[in-house]
Amino acid sequence: METECVEPLESEAAPTSLPTWITVLLATACGMIVASLYYVQPLIGPISAALGLSAQAAGLIVTMTQIGYCASLILVVPLADILENRRLIVTALIASALALTIAGISQHASIFMLAMFFIGLSAVASQIVIPYASHLVAPIVRGHVIGNIVSGLMLGIMLARPTASFLTGVGSWRTVFMLSAAGMAILATVLALVLPVRRPAPSLAYSALLRSMMRLYIQTPLLRRRAFYQAYLFSAFSLFWTTVPLLLAGPEFRLSQTGIAWFALAGVAGAIAAPIAGRLADKGWTRPLTGFAIAIVAASFLIAHGGTLGPAGRLGMLVISAIVLDFGVSMNFVVGQRAIFALAPEYRGRLNGLYIATFFMGGAMGSAVGVWVFTQAGWSVTSRFGFALPVVALIYYATERRES
Repeated sequence: METECVEPLESEAAPTSLPTWITVLLATACGMIVASLYYVQPLIGPISAALGLSAQAAGLIVTMTQIGYCASLILVVPLADILENRRLIVTALIASALALTIAGISQHASIFMLAMFFIGLSAVASQIVIPYASHLVAPIVRGHVIGNIVSGLMLGIMLARPTASFLTGVGSWRTVFMLSAAGMAILATVLALVLPVRRPAPSLAYSALLRSMMRLYIQTPLLRRRAFYQAYLFSAFSLFWTTVPLLLAGPEFRLSQTGIAWFALAGVAGAIAAPIAGRLADKGWTRPLTGFAIAIVAASFLIAHGGTLGPAGRLGMLVISAIVLDFGVSMNFVVGQRAIFALAPEYRGRLNGLYIATFFMGGAMGSAVGVWVFTQAGWSVTSRFGFALPVVALIYYATERRES
């Protein structure tokens, strides 16, 4: 029997937990959806070769998905504040299945790039699922619930790369996109059948909704600060995971796609940060968690630099760096999202869209600039550039008032 939720209570009287099956389903959905943004990262080499893209242009493959994602965060995610959420999620999943199919059969770079843009545009469903879930529970456990669901999202990000490499090793890069398209179609069907309906209370027209976003951004200093932190961390994250496959496939390591896949599995360990961060944020530890997260992301690039170690030692340091980097980025993401969700329930979709869009623009820059720096100057300079990004965030963090 279909259930319906119309503006769930934002009080301690609201449920203090979600049924386990709903939490698992939402976490799985977020992971599957967001993975479509990241399958391409370890595959830019074979895709570029197949479609005739230059090494300098290869970074645009990742950048196109992130540009599409950013556009959708501004144009689509705010609709969660005025439209029935389940229908919005399912519609985005259907669009994702179509875009992934087009990417899988593309023979020309221009068509593939356009498909990448629409993959990013439709992957925004994950950022409708998370605020949707936050409406279903009391504020006292919101960080815990968000952390559990974000752990699924982070696992999707981290498993996407090794999954793509493994599938390419046994088939081709086209196999990855076709199987992902099938997964999106199945997920759309399941969510349409079992996800509870949530109808927001009538509010603004769409045009007024979009106009309100700039005002929200200007009038919400906490949102700007949290978005700034995550933008620099996510730029470093995207730089690392877009360039490391090129380093590993290069003359120093000469890893195959399967070898790169095993390396990428190391980052999965970072997903444990999400539920930990959510529980600690519920206890009021937002500020120290933020500083710790930013600091360890900076440290990850010092580790990744490798120094004078030989290939085996450098590879081991890169593995440690990947784990530390993903842990820090995951932690700061959950802490920031919990903080902005506490501001105003009726604005949650718009606040989330602005938060994610801001830091994904940082990610798009990190991917594009990272590949260019790597092809021009190598890993040593690239890792130094990656280190500088969280250092900027750390300097800004030093200006945060202790009570904020």
